Order: sequence, then C-alpha cells, then structure tokens
Amino acid sequence: MDAMVETKDLRKTFMRKDSTPIHAVKGVSLSIHKGEIFSLLGPNGAGKTTTISMISGLIEPSEGDAFIGGYSIRQQARQAKELIGVVPQEIALYPELTARQNLWFFGRMYSLRGKELKMRMDEVIEFMDLEERQHDRIDTFSGGMKRRVNIGVGLLNRPQLVYMDEPTAGVDPQNRRRILDTVFRLRDEYQMTVLYTTHLMEEAEELSDRIGIIDYGEIIALGTQAELTERIGAEDRLVIEVKRPSDEQTLLDALRAHPQASKVEYQVDNLKDGDRRVGNTVTPAEEAVLTVYCQNGRKLLVEVLNIIGQQVEISSIEVRQPDLEAVFLNLTGRALRD
Repeated sequence: MDAMVETKDLRKTFMRKDSTPIHAVKGVSLSIHKGEIFSLLGPNGAGKTTTISMISGLIEPSEGDAFIGGYSIRQQARQAKELIGVVPQEIALYPELTARQNLWFFGRMYSLRGKELKMRMDEVIEFMDLEERQHDRIDTFSGGMKRRVNIGVGLLNRPQLVYMDEPTAGVDPQNRRRILDTVFRLRDEYQMTVLYTTHLMEEAEELSDRIGIIDYGEIIALGTQAELTERIGAEDRLVIEVKRPSDEQTLLDALRAHPQASKVEYQVDNLKDGDRRVGNTVTPAEEAVLTVYCQNGRKLLVEVLNIIGQQVEISSIEVRQPDLEAVFLNLTGRALRD
C-alpha cells in the first residue's frame, strides 16, 4: 500500500541550559497509508507532539527525515507542506471577523486568489455546514462552531494529509459527533489521509484504521486495534459489584483457585481498610468490586457466579473485552491522559 507519510529514523534532541541533551524523539520510523485514519497516541511527554511537529515541517529533525507524498520535509519542504492541512488544538481564528472573512484571510495565506478562492471557501462552508452562520462574527460562535471553522481553514488548500490535533477538545456532544463524522467523510468521500491525536480513547477506537503508540520518544506499538490487542494477549475482565462479604479471604481464595482465572483483584473504598466516611463517622464500606481476568470471559462467567453467589449478594455484572485502553496501559503503564 502506498505511503502518504513515511518517517525514517526520525530523531530530535534539545539542549538544556546546562548543555545536557534531551532526546525527545529517538529514531521513529513508521508509514501512514494513503486514505487511512491514523491515530498517534502517547502519554504527555512521550514525544508525540515533537514527532508531529517534525512531520509537519514546524521543527527540523536532528537526524533522519520525513516524507509527505514522497517529498522530503528537509530537502523539499515547500512541496511537502503544500500537501498538508493542519487543524491545531487551539482555536486559530480572528474573533472579530466573520467565518467567511476568516476563510478568505487564510485562503490568501495559501496564495489562493479570485474565483479559485471563492470556490474553495464555498466548498468548505458547505462541507462544514456553515451556510447559515458564515456571515456571523466568530466571537458569537459556540466552542463547537469555532472548531468547525477551524477545521474548514485546514481544508482550504485541499490537502492530501490532514493533521488534526484533538479537534473535539472542549466541544458539546452534538458538535463532537459532527466532527467525528467529518473525519470519516474526509477519508471516505475525499480519500484524504488523516493523522489524528486525541486524549479520548473512545475516539481513537472508533476512528482509527491503524494506531501508533509512542512512549519515551519511541514507537512501541503499531497496527490495528485487533493486532495490538492480540500482541499483548489482553484478557477479558469480569467486573462484579458485590455486597461486601464477611469473609473476604475465603471468597478470594476460591476465585483464585479457579484454573482459568489468571488474576483476581478486589477493591473497596479508597479509605484505609475499605472504610467509608459518613459525616464525622467512619463506617465499613458495604460495596466491593471483584475483577477476574481470564480468557473467554463469557464462558467462564457462569462458573464465577456460582462461586460468588454461594457466599455473597451480587449487585451488578459486566464482561469487559480487551480494548485499546487495556493495550495502552499494558504497554506504557500509564493512562492516555497521564
């Protein structure tokens, strides 16, 4: 499959004031296919922003190179940048101008003129469903509407690669849904390649054709969600809320003795010894959560319930299959927002 983006041993080193080096990116090599939605995920400080800044031509690599549509970002920067549209996390619009005036201004920055500029503006306004508000000032828009205009600016040059940095941050659920649907349309209707970053794991799960996970400046996993899940051998989790048993240890011993249960976790309140504070009084917590890790959780569920049901009252049951959150925690030891 043809690559829209290809990085080869991409590295970036910054120097502290005391001249000691910070190796922010340590030899990233990856390919992003034409016409796919690719999510690059990593905890804060993992090197994600630095990597994307080099791919976008915002900062120069210390070593290695990135290619956009075959053009080197170091040797053919202008040709490479002409293929990129950027939708930044921060709203990059002039609030005192209307939506249409903002598009005109940024269109001129793309060297668009005359009929071509008008045509591109009309295309973007229709695509982002901005017809009724195109003549209103940006400072009268909701956060979600501003995001949509922000995305529109990034599409004016008809890019082949669109980089979207947390485009749903701070928007209401309705506009968030619109933006996610827009990402799908960019891929499906316009065959654009989308490089996506987010702190919402459910977005990455819904959108991504493939996912790259970066940590400590290195790509530590790359593939589809199914491939990543299979790689770490993630297990199902049986999450069972129960009335706190009088004999906790006996229950846990019985569950841990089951040959198909690889691990059993038991959690009560965060207070010491599972007690709960009510007013000025500390009383024993009444609820607890049992988590049983296993393969084929639905098949094992009946046996686990037979063990638990003999000893304690069950409040709720949930079978959680391996997901991207489990993969991420397994590989990095941190949550996506950390």
